[in-house]
Amino acid sequence: MRPGEVWLVGAGPGDPGLLTLHAANALSQADVIVHDALVNADCLKLARTGAALEYAGKRGGKPSAKQRDISLRLVELAREGKRVLRLKGGDPFVFGRGGEEALTLVEHKVPFRVVPGITAGIGGLAYAGIPATHRDTNHTVTFLTGYDSSGVVPDRIDWDGVARGSQVIIMYMAMKHISAITSSLMAAGRDADEPMAFVTDASTQSQHVLETTLSRAAQDVASSGLQPPAIVVVGQVVRLRPALDWMGAAAGRVLTADPLGNRANAQKDSA
Repeated sequence: MRPGEVWLVGAGPGDPGLLTLHAANALSQADVIVHDALVNADCLKLARTGAALEYAGKRGGKPSAKQRDISLRLVELAREGKRVLRLKGGDPFVFGRGGEEALTLVEHKVPFRVVPGITAGIGGLAYAGIPATHRDTNHTVTFLTGYDSSGVVPDRIDWDGVARGSQVIIMYMAMKHISAITSSLMAAGRDADEPMAFVTDASTQSQHVLETTLSRAAQDVASSGLQPPAIVVVGQVVRLRPALDWMGAAAGRVLTADPLGNRANAQKDSA
């Protein structure tokens, strides 16, 4: 890293072992690390001695810094001659506002680099034993966000098109509006009994997985006590979890033979 430069880096879904070599290298060099709420604290332990840590988390429904202010703070730090690491959960360009921050740096002529990270929609599901794709279940997958910049369900999503056109749907930041989202999908023709899963604290030892169905999702989430953020998946790939739950198997847990019975199966996983 060079003084006056900003690196926009993805920290992955949680497990520090999923940091890339470039991410670990940036942590060892940065003068200032501006990090999100979703960055695992264990990742920050890799920061070099003396590095300044600045929290810039944005959590839905809670007071948080405005995106424009965060972007301009990166500019300010770079102009002070600092080596600046902007550390973001998952991948900075997958619903991470990395594009907005990069465009601000371009606007102010600040040199930058982008280091991709493992997005939760792939890595988080893998830790829950749910593949994003499988030849026997799907040849398409759609990634979408459950709310827009104003905090409501995005009105520009073609729910009919998504419901009809994608065999697997992976959703970020969708728990808050899950009732409206599942209703839209079922109204567009998705099967009410289609399997669905919620993964919270993905890839960490506090990971929880809730398996349910499209019609029961809102009720089961409410009764489970799970709190966002969560990665949410709809589709037949969820049925593969009993066989592929490698975290549960490693912990010596008994895998559920029928996760899609009359009741949702809420299971706590640990490495």
